[in-house]
Amino acid sequence: MTTWRYLPYAVSTGSENMAVDEALLKTMAQAADPQPVLRFYGWEPAALSLGYAQSYDKEVNEGACKAEGIDIVRRPTGGRAVLHQYELTYSVIAPEQDPNVSGSVTESYLKISKALVKGFQALGIPAEMSLGGVAKATSTAACFDAPSWYELVVNGRKLVGSAQMRKEGMLLQHGSILLHFDADLLFRLLKFPTEGVRERLLKGFKAKACALDEVWTRPIEREELEREICLGFCSVMGITLTTSQLTDEERRLMQEVRSKYLAEDWTKKR
Repeated sequence: MTTWRYLPYAVSTGSENMAVDEALLKTMAQAADPQPVLRFYGWEPAALSLGYAQSYDKEVNEGACKAEGIDIVRRPTGGRAVLHQYELTYSVIAPEQDPNVSGSVTESYLKISKALVKGFQALGIPAEMSLGGVAKATSTAACFDAPSWYELVVNGRKLVGSAQMRKEGMLLQHGSILLHFDADLLFRLLKFPTEGVRERLLKGFKAKACALDEVWTRPIEREELEREICLGFCSVMGITLTTSQLTDEERRLMQEVRSKYLAEDWTKKR
C-alpha cells in the first residue's frame, strides 16, 4: 500500500500558499523516491487568486480589492479568478506517472474527484462529478462560473473549483472547497463593462455556483470535512496517509519561491 504525506490544515497568505505548493513540487522533482503529498490550507487575509493566463488589467478591480482588504495573487495553475475567504483548499502534488493521478488532465481530474466525492458523500452531501461544459460568451472571469470535466457539483451547481499544472514530471492540482461564499464581494473585485452587466452576470453566477452551507443537511465543521476527504483519498486510492510537515529544505525553497508571488511583474504580467 502506497503512503502519501499529509500536511494538515494551516493558514497562510496567498503568496505563501502558492509558494508552498510550488516548493513541494520542486523538491519532489529532485527526490530519488518522490512521495506524493495531500495538503490542506486556508487564506489570511482573504485573497483573490488569478489563473496563470488571466489579464490583470482587464479583469481585476484593484481599487476594490484594496478597499476590502483583499490580497491579490496569481496562481501557477490555469483557470479563472477565485475568492479565497471561507473555504478549505486542498492540493495534491505527485509524480505524473503515479497511477493514482496518471493520464491526461481530464483523467487525473477524474481520479482526484472520485476521492473528493467519497468524502462529501460520507457527510451526506449529494456531490457528483460534472460531465463538463463549454464556456459561453456570458461566462465571467470567476472560476465558479461553470464546471469543467469531473469537477464537483451539487444539483448542477459547482461546489469545488480546481486547477492543475504539470512541471518537471510532477503534477500539482489544487482546489477551493467553499464553506460559505460571498458572491457579491467577488463581483465587486472584478471588472465589468457596466453595472448592469455586473448585476446580470452576478445573478447567473449565483445559479451556477454554491457553497457547502447551501447544500448540507447539517452544519459541517472544516475539521470534519478535512477528515472525511482524507478518508476518501485512502479508500478510493488505496493509500495510507502519514502526518507530516514541511522539511527545512522545503521551507527554505518556499521562502525563495515566495518572492516571485510577491512581485508585481508576476501578479500583473498578463
